[in-house]
Amino acid sequence: MSIDPITLSVIQAGLQQVCDEMDLSFSRAAFSPVIAEANDRSDGIYAADDGSLIAQGAGGLPVFVGTMQYSTRTLIEMIAAGTVAAPKPDDIYIVNDPYLGGTHLMDVRFARPFYRNGGIFCWLSNTGHWPDTGGSVPGGFSASATAVEQEGLRLPPVRLFKEGVMDQEIYSIICSNIRVADQRIGDVKAQAAALMVGEDRLNVLLDRYGDDVVREAISELRRRATDQMRSLINEIPDGDYTSVAWIDSDGVINKPLAIRLRITKTPGRLQFDFSQSSPPCLGPMNSVLATTLSSVYLAIRHIFPEVPISAGAFEPLEVIRPSGTFLDAEYPRPVSGCAAEVSQRIAEAVFAALVKPLPDRVTAAPAGTSGNFALGGHDPAVGRDYVMYQLSGGGYGGNADHDGLANGCSTIGISKAPPVEIMEQNFPVLYRRYALREGSGGAGRHRGGLGLDYEIELRRGTARASFVMDHGRFGPQGALGGADGAPNEVEVWRDGKKYIPEHLSKEQDIQLQQGDSVRVRTPGGGGYGDPAERDTDLIAEDTRLERN
Repeated sequence: MSIDPITLSVIQAGLQQVCDEMDLSFSRAAFSPVIAEANDRSDGIYAADDGSLIAQGAGGLPVFVGTMQYSTRTLIEMIAAGTVAAPKPDDIYIVNDPYLGGTHLMDVRFARPFYRNGGIFCWLSNTGHWPDTGGSVPGGFSASATAVEQEGLRLPPVRLFKEGVMDQEIYSIICSNIRVADQRIGDVKAQAAALMVGEDRLNVLLDRYGDDVVREAISELRRRATDQMRSLINEIPDGDYTSVAWIDSDGVINKPLAIRLRITKTPGRLQFDFSQSSPPCLGPMNSVLATTLSSVYLAIRHIFPEVPISAGAFEPLEVIRPSGTFLDAEYPRPVSGCAAEVSQRIAEAVFAALVKPLPDRVTAAPAGTSGNFALGGHDPAVGRDYVMYQLSGGGYGGNADHDGLANGCSTIGISKAPPVEIMEQNFPVLYRRYALREGSGGAGRHRGGLGLDYEIELRRGTARASFVMDHGRFGPQGALGGADGAPNEVEVWRDGKKYIPEHLSKEQDIQLQQGDSVRVRTPGGGGYGDPAERDTDLIAEDTRLERN
């Protein structure tokens, strides 16, 4: 069958629209601000036979572009092996096990088989960040965890919805192991409803063009994505390119972890070798294999954004399994920092390796931390417990064309900090400060963007604060002679006294009382090019803005 270009383009846009509508439905119906406001979620369509990516929502987190593919593939393999119950129409599986193609425990995945004419045509899947899945500290970001059980409840693939009806026994088990369980039902129903929206929209597309035509379009789109990626890779001269990116510490041993990367370019192919990176660590900064792979994919997506999202785009990218390093964590290694922090260091290593051969496409290092901050306690004014999760932006790296963006979202996604007003309405906190961090961008011909400076005060009751961040010891790398951006800085104020965590960007279970506060200054982006080459008018403007 030959499909004409116009029909192919319309079907491609239609598949994308299905995912976009799932994203929108999920965010609008979700209860938690981290999903409803910060958009820490993603939806996609995956192949029936091997779970390979067909389409993903443009507003979904890029880090999930690989992990959802691998978690869906693992689910299909476990069903085939008989270790997971076979699906029926309207079933929805739930899974958050990091070692089965996931990220950290807070990223909870739903997967729904999409049936057409009596068989599974594809899978619809989504991921949402739940504010809490149990564990030793509210929010799951245990900075000193040494086993995954300390981070929360780990769920293998099970059918939470059976033929459209939620299994109350499984749901009760989940609720009995997480905090503020009564508030999760809104997120669960929103996540399931988003998949139902996807099913309705996908049926409309298939009814219009026919199953065979859409299958042919999916195959052709995958082939074209592969060819386009190979063509773009050939912009890079053949050879080896190396880099090193550093993680502050693992949260337990106060010693940096190294991500050492060698990229080998051959015609139409890139090979990524992380085998010389640090060994598995004791604390939660290990990365599971699916997250490591996805981090490479999203970094290349940043460099070549014109390639459509499809499994075909990954085929020219070979990642050698980094066995024996902290980038290939196995049970029971803790992993709460993998999705939001280690993933961004991996992407930074890719940028640092490829900025020389691709100076017009690659930027200096961005802030590269999601700023994971969790606060859990009891609000006496409303008589209920809460878990608040805050993520934050930072400066982007400078590039060949202009300065870096100020207070941009993290490298791994489009998640934005929830509005201050929403957070103050939902939790007993006051934002005493929320501003750009002046002077935080690294100097360069094009300087790095500015980070964020915010301070949160506890207004009433008591609470426990925990955070897993990074770039507190090392600022984001400058490129081609540019200076590094300012590192992350965290201060805890209790009884009017300042406390600096030993691990700078990681700490857990900090007891706070009314009037205590936490101040965070997120990193600025790295500078690009020799600072001596900066335009004098831009220097004057920088000076004026800092004075004001």
